[in-house]
Amino acid sequence: MDIKKVLLVGCLVLAAASSKAQKATNVKLYHEPYRPQVHFSPKTMWTNDPNGMVYYKGIYHLFFQHYPKATVWGPMHWGHAVSKDLIHWKQMPIALYPDKLGYIFSGSVVVDENNTSGFGTKGKPAMVAIFTHHDPKGEKSGSAVFQNQSIAYSLDEGTTWTKYTGNPVLKNPGIKDFRDPKVFWYAAGNKWVMSLATKDRITFYSSPNLKDWKKESDFGQMLGAHGGVWECPDLFPLKLNGKEYWVLLVSINPGGPNGGSATQYFVGHFDGSKFTPSSNQTKWIDYGPDNYAGVTWGNTGNRKVFLGWMGNWFYANDVPTLKWRNAMTVPRELSLKLTAGDIWLTSTPIEELDKIVSKTVKVDAGLLAKNNNIFSVIKQTPTQYTLKFNTKAVKDYSVMLSNDAGEALVVGYDAKNSRYYIDRTKAGQNKFSKQFMPKAYTPRLSTSLTSDFELVVDVSSIELFADGGLSNLTGVFFPKKPYSRLSIVNNGMEIEHLQIQPLKSIW
Repeated sequence: MDIKKVLLVGCLVLAAASSKAQKATNVKLYHEPYRPQVHFSPKTMWTNDPNGMVYYKGIYHLFFQHYPKATVWGPMHWGHAVSKDLIHWKQMPIALYPDKLGYIFSGSVVVDENNTSGFGTKGKPAMVAIFTHHDPKGEKSGSAVFQNQSIAYSLDEGTTWTKYTGNPVLKNPGIKDFRDPKVFWYAAGNKWVMSLATKDRITFYSSPNLKDWKKESDFGQMLGAHGGVWECPDLFPLKLNGKEYWVLLVSINPGGPNGGSATQYFVGHFDGSKFTPSSNQTKWIDYGPDNYAGVTWGNTGNRKVFLGWMGNWFYANDVPTLKWRNAMTVPRELSLKLTAGDIWLTSTPIEELDKIVSKTVKVDAGLLAKNNNIFSVIKQTPTQYTLKFNTKAVKDYSVMLSNDAGEALVVGYDAKNSRYYIDRTKAGQNKFSKQFMPKAYTPRLSTSLTSDFELVVDVSSIELFADGGLSNLTGVFFPKKPYSRLSIVNNGMEIEHLQIQPLKSIW
């Protein structure tokens, strides 16, 4: 080939590459490849843990670990988003930036109604953020005290923030992992209570004013799962049959039941100083590989709404998204249930999800015998939807999402081993990380002879809620093409009340 032809071919290749890049650039915001359509994700760049979740004056605030300069983890900021319904989100300007004390790691926000901190007035309470300052220079030097707790306040309902000049308010006593303060007002003791992750346990502190803290007690050194460091605690009360119990959430990384990151919980009693579990059994709020660092919204009364980060530290930096990286789970309603002689925490999608249901389509199970493709039966191919059904017996069954590229995601129930599962072995791209686990399982905790099964499916995620939220699994996936077929294999087992609800995009 002569030089002119070589140059011509080279120009054509460059033009094609430029055109492809231009098309990628022109993709509408929030509609890029793999972008969730019913889950919160940042406009651009990186996110991990949800932070500072609080409800105030009709607005749900979500702060989140955010690096605005790259799609991989970096110097942490607090991103900020607001919602009136927990479904539709508006991203606000960054709330907290790194400073001379360090990066802004995880924490919480409270509304100081009694002005204990002195930052507000009686008629204008301050919102106060309690967070971890992480000093990267101290960490690099080998110091053991590079994480300390600091505060900031807002007098305009979370729009702008001022850091306290006396930071840090809780200095590190010499514990390498000393972070993620979750604070609430403990009315019975007329004080603030902080749950803090301290390496392999949770330490409780109290304060009259959010500035001066004293240690109350430690919990968990010899209890629960300890395959990795403890993180992101949350302590709150829930009632069961009129009796109050306390629930303590503790995230752990690694050491999850299906590898990598996961969140365990304990049910017990709290007297304002000490937490005492009612059971020593290790329990998980979600057995899936992609639900981590979840906590609940504060200031919501008796209602407890949970949100997790839909990621896993094994591969969160490597998933194949371009302009943004990682999302949150759907918000979930928490409650307690007595099963098999023990108390368990259940989580189910919040009822507000119904706001974006375009139509509820009930599917006659008999029709699937003729055409085992629910999308063909309902004559549409949604990329985000809920699927619900009940079974009259607890036998093997599976739900398969597939496309004509030979990719398939399978979720279902394994009766022999009494467990639900997600199998993403052939679900799509998985070469980006050797630690992207293909299968995940959760034991069936219910003792009922019948079951209920609910899926929340988005462009690149699936959340399974079984038996009223007793057994849950969350996983992300990355198919080359959207799944165009939805089928059920039930081996003759009777399925009842089958319905699918296509969901409108929240963007």
